[in-house]
Amino acid sequence: MQITTPPISLPKPEPSSGIASYNAVMRSALMYDKRRAKNYMHFLDGNGVNYLPVKLDIENVSRCNFKCTMCAVAGWKKGKRADDMSLECFKRLIDEQYGLVEIKLNGLGEALMQGDDYFEMIRYARSRKIWVRMTTNASLLHMHRNYQKLIDSDVNEIDISIDGADKKTFEAIRVGSTYRQVIANCKLLNDYTDSLGIVRTKMWTLVQEGNAHNLLAHVRLAAELGFRHLVFSLSMHGWGDEELGAKNTAAMRRPDNEMLTALIVEGLRVGVRVAFWDVADKFTSANPCPWPFTRAVVTSDSRVTPCCMIGDPDKYEIKGGETFSQIWHGKAYNHFRAMHLSGNVPDVCKGCYKKEGSK
Repeated sequence: MQITTPPISLPKPEPSSGIASYNAVMRSALMYDKRRAKNYMHFLDGNGVNYLPVKLDIENVSRCNFKCTMCAVAGWKKGKRADDMSLECFKRLIDEQYGLVEIKLNGLGEALMQGDDYFEMIRYARSRKIWVRMTTNASLLHMHRNYQKLIDSDVNEIDISIDGADKKTFEAIRVGSTYRQVIANCKLLNDYTDSLGIVRTKMWTLVQEGNAHNLLAHVRLAAELGFRHLVFSLSMHGWGDEELGAKNTAAMRRPDNEMLTALIVEGLRVGVRVAFWDVADKFTSANPCPWPFTRAVVTSDSRVTPCCMIGDPDKYEIKGGETFSQIWHGKAYNHFRAMHLSGNVPDVCKGCYKKEGSK
């Protein structure tokens, strides 16, 4: 009989600036607009979706300068799916969605490829007291003083993907990258935040076959680069692409409990808070995925897909109106939600749900 060790309780990611800071921004966001506060109360009531989303992922560009081995973008022609979202389109969306308290301002692509309009997008959202998070591959931070422009835009959190603690590992996974430049850029960014006395960054490492051999080195690298937070992602998916999802699942390498503990301890030693992002806990009809009821993804070409685990509207798109509000309250979206509540989960979402009858 094979005995398996139960998983240990793992620290979860927290806002890089701290929970207190995040809560303060949330309070400020709700106080900014009476309509927003009223919308949030309807959201908390839970009496049907009679509210606008309180959070949103907004994809400013759907193109990238990397072709990472696990990413859907690597399969796109010339690394691009659609044109960039214009600044005017972004402003219209933010103005329409008065219920927003938080956005993630990027999707499948490298956000900083857009140039200065991107920083103006952040400033526009922040002027309305919306909490803004973004993810970057850090390759362009040195150009045009982007590292400074990003921080000066008042962005709340910057997540930086570092999937290798040495040149060979990093460049084998993040194809098209230059390890030395990315590392130098991370130091540049963190030195600037340090000079201002603020914390905004978080290093993310997607654990997989190609880097599982030197995870402890990632903790030490995070400290060397000035990160205070490091998140190890223990899940991979395929953004709605079954073939890519199967490939990524096969490449997953979950550390054992001994290594997970060692990573936390090493973080304590070098002054880095180590946390883990995991979707091992599956949803059920009694405990459905919150995304259909809380937020969505608006892509760079203003299409709507239900979550960041899909992200690509060519794989799954929700239609039903000319504006996002019409789609959000439309028949197709309500049917999508009903499927989650009934247990007849859409095929594209089944990977995040327990199979019927399983414990």
